[in-house]
Amino acid sequence: MSLDKIRPLFTATLATLDKQATRKGSERVLVAIIPAQSGLGPRCLLAGYGERAFLRMNSNSYLGLSQHPAVLWAAEEAARRFGAGPGAVRFISGTCLAHTELEEKLARFHGRGAGMLMSSAYATVMGALPRLVTEETVVISDALNHNCIINGIRLAQPAAKAIYRHLDLEDLAARLEEFRGKARRAVVVTDGVFSMRGDHAPLADLSALCSRFENDFPEGVITMADDSHGVGAFGQSGRGTEEHTHGRVDVLIGTLGKGFGVNGGYVVGDALFIDYLRETTPFYIYSNPITPAEAAAAGKALDIVDSGEGSLLLKKLRTLRTFLADGLHALGYESIAGAHPIVPLLVRDTAKTASLAAHLFNHGILATGLNYPVVPKGDEEIRFQLNAGHTQQDIEFLLKALQSFREHTEPKDKIPLTP
Repeated sequence: MSLDKIRPLFTATLATLDKQATRKGSERVLVAIIPAQSGLGPRCLLAGYGERAFLRMNSNSYLGLSQHPAVLWAAEEAARRFGAGPGAVRFISGTCLAHTELEEKLARFHGRGAGMLMSSAYATVMGALPRLVTEETVVISDALNHNCIINGIRLAQPAAKAIYRHLDLEDLAARLEEFRGKARRAVVVTDGVFSMRGDHAPLADLSALCSRFENDFPEGVITMADDSHGVGAFGQSGRGTEEHTHGRVDVLIGTLGKGFGVNGGYVVGDALFIDYLRETTPFYIYSNPITPAEAAAAGKALDIVDSGEGSLLLKKLRTLRTFLADGLHALGYESIAGAHPIVPLLVRDTAKTASLAAHLFNHGILATGLNYPVVPKGDEEIRFQLNAGHTQQDIEFLLKALQSFREHTEPKDKIPLTP
């Protein structure tokens, strides 16, 4: 057999993406990172662009720990000690000391009974969420939840699923009321920080609301949050949306690949639940773990976050966020108020988003344009992601490029002004 008979389908799909201006196209290849110098943060070099340096405004490494010497040393030492890869899945012979130490650290960091590592946060959601769902369960999800949650619900095949309006707890209450007496269990799932917007779920109020309905479902109401963009970057000490909102969910999922600057995902919660996951989720049982080097590096990154140095990095990140948000407002650009280092510039038009992203690239700035269906129609944006390696001069450089875009754009093509 061959793919010949269905090649026209591939071609048609790609042509549609081109027409909609939503095709991602070729990936830019990072070939080197130039260390910070002369008051500027790190710059990166791309394949095909010679020695031309770019300011990176689209990295998830919010604290810049992916380049931290102590994190790099931890990875190197573990690789020499355990090898480049784990060599097996966890239950065969793939569990190294670096894995178990990191799981214990993560559980303590989040004040939970136990933690479990997986290959990515996406895999963690896909692995954990279905294990909470039966054929008599309703899953209730925020309208703007990440793709991993959407696909996790599909994989779980609950008795019913419902969507509540973004951050609208009254609508969530209505959905819980709707399924009272119709399901034995409810699972309410949300992002902690919403990756496209930088806003966050009100976890304290959400958990309090769900507790009001606890006795209306024979198997209770379980709360789950994927706080991948929150942990290590949000909250006074980097403990994420729970810390920022003074809330707590039953099952918390995080990543090692953003605020901690490494790779991999994890879940923390009740120790019995974590034991249950280890024995039942195929995403853990049948997949290799992150490498020992990654686990050791993440452990060192966690130590840094949970220290005086981490507090200073988080404080700097908050200062830079305020500086950029104020600069966007002064230039007349529309954004979303918040405290997270994701700072969206709302463009609300696909073609204009592409034009602005290209303008920034031509001025030596890497920034991600987000269009439908990644974001809802009308919410097209440029997503800026700050990290603690940036400097005020970097942000001034970005704002100057944004100012030049507005000055060289005809009025009818300008980005909407802030209401």
